Parts: sequence; C-alpha cells; structure tokens
Amino acid sequence: MTDITTLLGSEAEQLLSHQCETIHQSMLHLPGADYVDRVVADKELKPGVLRSLQSLFNTGRMAGSGYLSILPVDQGVEHSGGASFAPNPIYFDPSKIVELAIEGGCNAVASTLGVLSSVSRRYAHKIPFLVKLNHNEMLTYPAIYDQTLFASVEQAFDMGAVAVGATIYYGSPESRRQIMEISEAFQQAHELGMVTVLWAYLRNSAFKVDGVDHHSAADLTGQANHLAATIGADIVKQKQAEGNKGYLAVKFGKTHDKVYSDLTSEHPIDLVRYQVANCYMGRAGLINSGGASSGQGDLAQAVRTAVINKRAGGMGMISGRKAFQRPMSEGVSLLNSIQDVYLDNSITIA
Repeated sequence: MTDITTLLGSEAEQLLSHQCETIHQSMLHLPGADYVDRVVADKELKPGVLRSLQSLFNTGRMAGSGYLSILPVDQGVEHSGGASFAPNPIYFDPSKIVELAIEGGCNAVASTLGVLSSVSRRYAHKIPFLVKLNHNEMLTYPAIYDQTLFASVEQAFDMGAVAVGATIYYGSPESRRQIMEISEAFQQAHELGMVTVLWAYLRNSAFKVDGVDHHSAADLTGQANHLAATIGADIVKQKQAEGNKGYLAVKFGKTHDKVYSDLTSEHPIDLVRYQVANCYMGRAGLINSGGASSGQGDLAQAVRTAVINKRAGGMGMISGRKAFQRPMSEGVSLLNSIQDVYLDNSITIA
C-alpha cells in the first residue's frame, strides 16, 4: 500500500485529522458498497441504468467499495495529439489507453468515439467504456471555446458503452445551448440504460478578477455541480475547489452570507464538502479531476487530491495526464496509489 502520510508531508495532520464543522457528514449520501440500492434506486431511472452503474462499481481494484477510479483520455482532441502523447507516443494507439486502464485497476476508461470504437470488440466486455460526446477542439483559429457534439448517444450504445460523458462550460456565452444539448442527450442515455457523467466546468474570463482565478472557487463550482445534477448527471466531474468567494469577487449572480460563514471554511476538505453538498448532498457522486502533469510532484499531488475528495464525501477521481504521460508501469503505479486512498479504511469521512 502507498505511504500516504509521507506523501502528504507537512499537510498530513491537517488533512487526515480534520473534522468538518460546516456540513456534517450525517447529512450526506455517502459512497459505499450499497450505494446503488441505498441512493440511486430512489431515482426515476430504468433498471438498466442501475445495472450499468453497478458494473462501474464492480470493476477494477476498488470493486465493491462504492468508489470510482476512471482513466480519461480525450486530450487528443482537447489539447492535440502531439501535446498529449508526445511525452509517451505509445498512447497514440487506442489499445494502449485501454490497456493502461485495465492494468491500472480502473473502474472505467473514458475517451472519444474514435478511440473507444476502434478497439470496442476487443475490450468493451473487459472494462466499462465511457464515451465522451462533446469536445472543444483546438485546431480552429482564432481559438474559440465551445463544446461541440462529436458523437451521438446511439453510437456509444452500439459500441457497448455503459456510460456517456459531456462537458458544459457554465458561465460561457454558449452555455445555454450546451445545457439544452446535453440535457437531451442524458435523457436519451437514461432511456437506453446508460450512466451519465458531466464535466461541470466554468469558462468565462470575467471569473478572473484582480489577478485571481475563480474558476475553481468553491461557491462557483458548487453552483455548476448543482446545475449538473439538475439536468440528470449521475456523476459530476469537477475541478477540486481552490479558494472561495467567487460570487463576491465577480459581483454577479446570487449567494448568501451563510455560504461563507456557516457552510464553508478555508480548509480544503470543507471547500470540497460544499461541492459535494451541491451534488444533491451526494445523490449525484462527485469525482474530482486529477489535473495536468507537472512531473515529479504528480504522485503526491494525486494522493492529496484523493484524500481531500474522500474525506469530503466524494466518490473518487478521474485522472489522465498524470498517468499516461509517463511510462505505463509508472502510470499504473500512480493510479494504484490513488486507489489505495479509497481502499484505506483508516482514511475516514471528515
């Protein structure tokens, strides 16, 4: 097992001993082996969705825990193939992406229509597929920032995928169109018995105020999570909260003083607890993204993110570049270290 305390370094005591005095854990619908029966079965969903979600929970090293470790590799579109795979060119081959997810003990592999369909007959029965339906491609010049549908729900269903994912850039000029598109796609996915996962990201230059970037602020990302749950996301992918008071800085929208005095604090676990609360108190699971690869510090950063997510009441992590932009054996080790956090019973809910 990973030496989590050592990796956390000087933050170990702060992160491992903290108890939330903002939103108590008893108010949350927490992950667990019985999550589908205890929480999801209350929803107006077809039995096929429950079966698909349970297949996610029953796969990989964390099978039966109620937590998720997902490998996402849609960067070939979002960041160009070269920018994504030059550090490790084997991942230009889609089969290597799926192999990393399998060898890494992941619950699922998330990627594009092209990647997953190109190897679906070999792998769709070996690990759950999550097809990302829309992307922000980066070849258009001058650059635009919009999520465009690249695939249909039917195409994902036909290749044997158990889940679909999509991004909405909340706060962007195009967000209303994206909300309508993805709401309809998620309804269709549920009709076909598929799980829905929303990348609930913020995108607006106005969220950067006086040199401070509020795109990861707890209050703003919390509202993005709430909107994600509103359109039927079963699982919400969100950047882990960093900072707070985005509403107050931007001076737009509506908030409440108690968000800052009672429901959050400056502690990173309390900030993520607020993100979980906005996922209908955990009725939609919160998975935090692993972020970009920065080199030697990736392992410690990934473990830190996992500890905060778990102790806040989140459902897991979706980490890609930190794993696939290094040799496969190292990527497997990093994914396993993330999973070790969720498998360690001594790391409890704060």
